[in-house]
Amino acid sequence: MLVTMLITIRDLAKVYRVGTEDVRALDGIDIDVQAGEFLATMGPSGSGKSTLMNLLGCLDTPSSGSYVLNGRQVSGLEDVELARIRNEEIGFVFQTFNLLGRATALANVELPLVYSSTTRTERRERAERALERVGLADRMRHRPNELSGGQRQRVAIARALVNGPSLLLADEPTGNLDSRTSSEIMTLFDELNESGNTIVLVTHENDIASHARRTIELLDGKIVVDRAA
Repeated sequence: MLVTMLITIRDLAKVYRVGTEDVRALDGIDIDVQAGEFLATMGPSGSGKSTLMNLLGCLDTPSSGSYVLNGRQVSGLEDVELARIRNEEIGFVFQTFNLLGRATALANVELPLVYSSTTRTERRERAERALERVGLADRMRHRPNELSGGQRQRVAIARALVNGPSLLLADEPTGNLDSRTSSEIMTLFDELNESGNTIVLVTHENDIASHARRTIELLDGKIVVDRAA
């Protein structure tokens, strides 16, 4: 069976200057993630998991080391190129949904396509398909304040999927949801992974991490656990 490596990270480090001291948020880590994997990232506050997520999402650049995404070395790219990769290769799902309050679900999902070369008709069709995929075909014209927390997160997931990204990054995606709704959202992530989406999830909850096929744990900027489910 042919294995396609989506992410290859070698000796990745991120150092922040705090006052007169250097803080090593990530301290030379190595990770390989295959296309189609579902990886959970865990660790206490300050362990480096949020820094890792920012680097994986090209929201920040490493101090040293190598990050190859979908065959491309991205660790040394300029901001313009990183922005293009974020829009084309990566879908983001955040704890706080980050939806535009005055826009409909459909308009929120269309937003990433505005910066691409797609026509208005194609944008609309792709956004509709993404919302159908997450079970919101009957809520496309609703605004966020007319939706439940779980529905808002589904809109955010549809927005993350609309560009057909190589990588789906989910940062505490159930953090603002009750237990029943959290379970529904994680079932959706399971279904997306089963259909071929590569997912990297940050969470501090073991029951959420248990949905992943593999878990890594960070401590003081280093990977201390890497285990398959």
